[in-house]
Amino acid sequence: MPSSLQKTRKHIAKKRNGEVNALHAKSRDSLRLHKAGVRDQRLEKLAAARSKKEQPIVDRVNFFRESLAEKDNQPLDIETVQSSIKRFIRQYDEEYDGLKKARRPGRPASAREDLLKLKIAALEKEYQNGFVIPNVMSAEHAKSLEKWEGSWAYLTTLPWIKVSSAGQVRSAEFPSKGIN
Repeated sequence: MPSSLQKTRKHIAKKRNGEVNALHAKSRDSLRLHKAGVRDQRLEKLAAARSKKEQPIVDRVNFFRESLAEKDNQPLDIETVQSSIKRFIRQYDEEYDGLKKARRPGRPASAREDLLKLKIAALEKEYQNGFVIPNVMSAEHAKSLEKWEGSWAYLTTLPWIKVSSAGQVRSAEFPSKGIN
């Protein structure tokens, strides 16, 4: 997709017979180019922030898609789902323990160690209240998750469920506000 800077530059070049380099510093055309450049930078920054917010959801879906693939894309029962959720929560334990052991006695925890501790605690709390995952407990929903190619738009079409640590399963909405 062409950026607004490229479009503006092309328009100005067409108007000036291909000469964009010879612009006065405060001319209308140079101000248009500057404005288009600033807009492109702002849009890139917003896209990066959105991608960062969406990444935990994509990682979660990938994890449960791989769990399905391990079981030959057959629907999972509640015990298997709960063990997969526990594995997902505990995936950061090795890194956390390594950082904890590497720290000298009496030193404060590193930022990464604090972040991992908060992430693990948030995941455990979410599991107590209801862990949001794509529905992997029915055959048709498992097949639709198998078809997922990695796009964000397809995730909204998947059915989602909340699984609590007590074993309760209820339907949920797509976590558009992000997870964690």
